[in-house]
Amino acid sequence: MSVELDATTYVHAKPTTAHSYILPAVLDVLESHFDGFAERDVFDLGCGTGGAAAALAARGYYVVGVDPSSDGIAKANISYPELPLNVGSAYDDLSREYGTFNVVISLEVIEHVYDPRAFTSTMYDLVKPGGVAVMSTPYHGYLKNLVLAAMGKMDDHFMPLKDHGHIKFWSKSTLSTLLLEAGFGNLRFEYVGRIPVLAKSMIAVARKPL
Repeated sequence: MSVELDATTYVHAKPTTAHSYILPAVLDVLESHFDGFAERDVFDLGCGTGGAAAALAARGYYVVGVDPSSDGIAKANISYPELPLNVGSAYDDLSREYGTFNVVISLEVIEHVYDPRAFTSTMYDLVKPGGVAVMSTPYHGYLKNLVLAAMGKMDDHFMPLKDHGHIKFWSKSTLSTLLLEAGFGNLRFEYVGRIPVLAKSMIAVARKPL
């Protein structure tokens, strides 16, 4: 059975609810990284309908993005025609097509990915030496999972009946291993959406060596 990478459909092109607590932290990371840089270039890997890319562009960043959903990119192109957002996936040779960037972001994507090592390898190739990858994903930790189980919320959280939903559930340890295997270093994490032990999402910031 083959998987249709472009099968995901979207209701609108606005930033998602998750972006309300993820984007402020991502913007802080970008402002710190680009402090003094003339070239504020960002690649959005898994840009969806372009809501996050548009939010970054409005703050002066040059943003390029791809997503495997043709529906998502169609909505992005209608809502943000000035942004270079195209159909593409991490299983393509994106660095050959688009070059490299000082920052590559991927927000709430890796939990949907069937081959996460291929995904982070492509991400690594897209980052310039000395640049950073910024990846967010729903947080999974022991205490949070205990709380979800005690509240009877595990089915709602893992969404097994949702088409094209989450298929990988990452902890700080497993996501660190994934990024380190890809070649990144100097990892740090931020937790957003709630107090850290019950965070909705975690944000990994990883640097590509010079």
